Parts: sequence; C-alpha cells; structure tokens
Amino acid sequence: MPIKIDKKLPAVDILRSENIFVMDDERAEHQDIRPLNILILNLMPQKTVTETQLLRHLANTPLQLRIEFLYMTSHTFKTTHADYMETFYKTFDEIKGRYFDGLIVTGAPVEHLPFEAVDYWEEFRQVIDWSKSHVYSTLHICWGAQAALYARYGIAKHQMKRKLSGIYSQSISEKPNLLFRGFDDEYAAPHSRYTEVRKEDILNKSNLEILACGEEVGVSVVASRDLREVYSFGHLEYGRETLAKEYLRDVDEGLNPHIPENYFKNDDVTSTPCLRWNLAAALFFNNWINYAVYQETPFDWANAANAANAANDASLFAYL
Repeated sequence: MPIKIDKKLPAVDILRSENIFVMDDERAEHQDIRPLNILILNLMPQKTVTETQLLRHLANTPLQLRIEFLYMTSHTFKTTHADYMETFYKTFDEIKGRYFDGLIVTGAPVEHLPFEAVDYWEEFRQVIDWSKSHVYSTLHICWGAQAALYARYGIAKHQMKRKLSGIYSQSISEKPNLLFRGFDDEYAAPHSRYTEVRKEDILNKSNLEILACGEEVGVSVVASRDLREVYSFGHLEYGRETLAKEYLRDVDEGLNPHIPENYFKNDDVTSTPCLRWNLAAALFFNNWINYAVYQETPFDWANAANAANAANDASLFAYL
C-alpha cells in the first residue's frame, strides 16, 4: 500500500520519480481501509530533504499510511518560508486533541545548546508529554532522541571529543527484539552528531533496553520493552549524499571538519559515496511500523480512550 500525503507536497514528485507509490486524498477515500495515522515532527532545517528521506522508507511498508507533518510555532525557520509551513504542516494546537498510531521526531542542528536554551524547548516538551497519551509508538531520531530522553528521564547528553561523522558498524543485542527481526548480527548506519548519551545513564535512570551499540558510536538504539518508545541516535533515514553535503557545508563555514569516516572511497571527497545502509534502513522502518505500531495500536482510538478513562486506567497510553 502507498503513503497518503498532500499531493502538492514537493517531495511527492521526487518519490514518484523513484517509482514510489504515493496516494492523494481523493483516491485514498475510495479504499475501505483504516490507514495508520503517522505524525512527523520535522525539526530539520531542510524540510523537503527530510520529508523525502523519511517518506521513502515509510513507503516500503505494505500498509496504508496517512502522513501529517508538525512544526514548532515557537521557532522561526530561516530556510523555509512561512507559507510552506502553513500549507503542509500542522501546529500543535491543531493536532493535540487527536490520536496518532505513530510519531517520528527528527533530529535538529541545535546540539551545541543546552536543551533549555533551544527556543522551542517548552513546546517540544509539551509534544513529548502529549505523546504519552495520544500516540501509540514514537520513534525519536538523533537530537530528537537525546532531547526526549532528557525530557522524560533527565538523562543528559555529553559532548564528544570531535564530531561523530561517517558510516559505522553496530551490533544488535543478543536478546531478540522485533525491531531488529531479519537483521544480521551487525549493520552499518550513518551517524552525524557532536554529543552522546551514555550507557550507564540509560541503565541507571530508566528501564529502557539497549538494542544496538558500536565501538565508535556507543549506544545506537534504545527502546522500551513494549516498543512505545524507540530512540535511535544514528540516521538510517539519510540518503547517499547527505553526509557529503554536511561535510561541504561545514568546510564552507570554516569549521575544519574531518572527512566522514568509512564513507568516501579512499577518502576522496570528489567520489560518489557507496550506499550500504539502505537495506538496514528499510527493514528498521518497516519493523517499527509493523511490530511497534500496526500490530499493537488500537483500531478505534476514541473508544479505547473512553474505555480507559471510564476504568481510570492509564496503562493503555502511558509507558510503565
């Protein structure tokens, strides 16, 4: 089944050029299917790029997904026009009374700031608190993962000696987990960050499980046992050229970055990077949609919420 999004979204043409099936609202209404409602909080500056990257992987599932985008009104975007946000994105006030089967929280280029110094921090915290009762499973990515861990558990991020940038190997936990069903023992994934969350903090301050880690990257993927919370510190959604563009951007800004590791052949920055994480990315997103969302989310959110409220039972929503 396809993803259902606004047919005027610029990412639609890109996806269709890649033979990815995108369904507009008119056609979707004629299918007698209850689609999964997925909300994406896109905090990245290049909106269309991130939209395309995520939609490319979400479209691999055989399920019909209705995708909507959320933005923080307390932040002024420098690279995206306000009319674009108003056309294709929702505000928190517009969606906070609704229920969603899944939520994806992207990374953001604000690692250099303390969490409380980010201009949309309070609004972000409201979304994280709201998600406990209005979203079945949330996938947090990179800074989004670090920020949510801090908001939920008080787990701090720590500055690394230098930026972690490149394609790195991660090993999955020996304990089987549905998020990694079909994976080999090790897989490669892009990472691009200046900060990290430490294993001991996760183990001491939460009851989350560490599902993947690597020698260079440290903790890579963490999740609650019921998969209602998933935290990924890498960027499996990245495209072939993303790290290259980030590297050249940092060069232009005079940051003297190191060449992304295990990325360019022979570290030749003029060469085309080899894409070797695409299968892992497709499987990871498909597993999240299938096992964390589709097989567990209530068919009728309104009835489920009413039943839980009548029974004074928050366990349907809140992670225990």
